[in-house]
Amino acid sequence: MSKTTNVKIQRKTNPRTPVLIAALKEGARQNEVAIWRDVAKRLEKPGKNYAQVNLSKINRYAKDGETVIIAGKVLGAGLLEKAVTVAAYNFSVTAMEKIEEVGGKCLTIEQIMEENPKGSGIKILQ
Repeated sequence: MSKTTNVKIQRKTNPRTPVLIAALKEGARQNEVAIWRDVAKRLEKPGKNYAQVNLSKINRYAKDGETVIIAGKVLGAGLLEKAVTVAAYNFSVTAMEKIEEVGGKCLTIEQIMEENPKGSGIKILQ
């Protein structure tokens, strides 16, 4: 990693974030997949710039049975009518309840990397 990237990562106050960013970059190098590098770059930004996606937006842009990843937090505003797999850095309690209520799955970014190391069929929402 470059010196500036290393400094950005070390400034993060949540101890989970630097480990996740390093794992994403390693996964991108090992599997030659650009999606993990893109998510890592989004997580390197300041926390106030992380995506905050409502369920209504997921419902609008995701198809039934699709996998979406959010480099930020999923919020519970709106309705979700499709069973989608959502991987995110963080979830609100109501968002998790609503996703699981319609038959979807809530995963962390680490879990989706383990399940799908090639990143195929994953859509990034912001």
